[in-house]
Amino acid sequence: MTGVAPRAVLAGVDDTSDAWLAADWAATEADLRGTGLRLLHAVGPGSPAGEGADARVLDAAASVLDDAVARIAAGHPGLPLETALAHDRPAEALIDAARDADLIVVGTRGRGGFSGLLLGSVSLRTAAHANRPVVVARGHTERAAHGSVVVGVRDERDTDAVRFALAEARLRGVEVRVVHAWMPLARAGLVVPQVSRIDDEQHIRTRVLEHAARPLAEYPQVRADTDLVIGSPAAVLVEASARAGLVVVARHPPAGRFALRLGSVVHAVLHHAECPVAVVPTLAAAEEET
Repeated sequence: MTGVAPRAVLAGVDDTSDAWLAADWAATEADLRGTGLRLLHAVGPGSPAGEGADARVLDAAASVLDDAVARIAAGHPGLPLETALAHDRPAEALIDAARDADLIVVGTRGRGGFSGLLLGSVSLRTAAHANRPVVVARGHTERAAHGSVVVGVRDERDTDAVRFALAEARLRGVEVRVVHAWMPLARAGLVVPQVSRIDDEQHIRTRVLEHAARPLAEYPQVRADTDLVIGSPAAVLVEASARAGLVVVARHPPAGRFALRLGSVVHAVLHHAECPVAVVPTLAAAEEET
């Protein structure tokens, strides 16, 4: 743990209900952290004001930000608020503006998305490329105040995700569940796996969980449990989200040239979780984006 004061929370806003949900979640987070909240609206690439920009577009953008400030100020009186208007694509604008923010918060879908999609391109792109934690406010956001924090770990590199989960739990006074889910490699068709092979693999998985959960010692005031589960990691975390206030997952660098940038587990959790999801880049993933 460090004594560095937290910086502002950044939220992307437009005039959709998903964005309002994200902005409210971000405001609550800023209140808990004792920081300010910055609201950003992007109008897409174009000429800056005064150099031929469409006045109607700028007026509409200003209106979106004014409405967002009014809504947040009414629900969170006294919270320091800033606004920013960006002439860039939304994901790129958020990532660039987050250089002096600790956390980015986005909704599931923004303007221009398709209602049939489970998650919009802005949310996916921001979560896939930001070098700091990104929360996608989805599902039962109201559970954040009292629901537990569930963090899924894949290997020993996921300590930053565990620390993030512990810090969030401490702010809310809730418990943390550190989960490592795995499928036995020996399981194949109708062949019964040898017990010794499963026992050996379970021992390895237990050590992975213990190493990833090392930050628990840094937060003795937070109630925490570790849980080794046999099952699909994505399915286990999505099921856990039905009772959680926040699910935290780690983002690793892509495993190959054509691999999903977020990884299949993170991708599935972002699309199907029933509560907000925080994507925390590992050190290697964050350095890749720097």
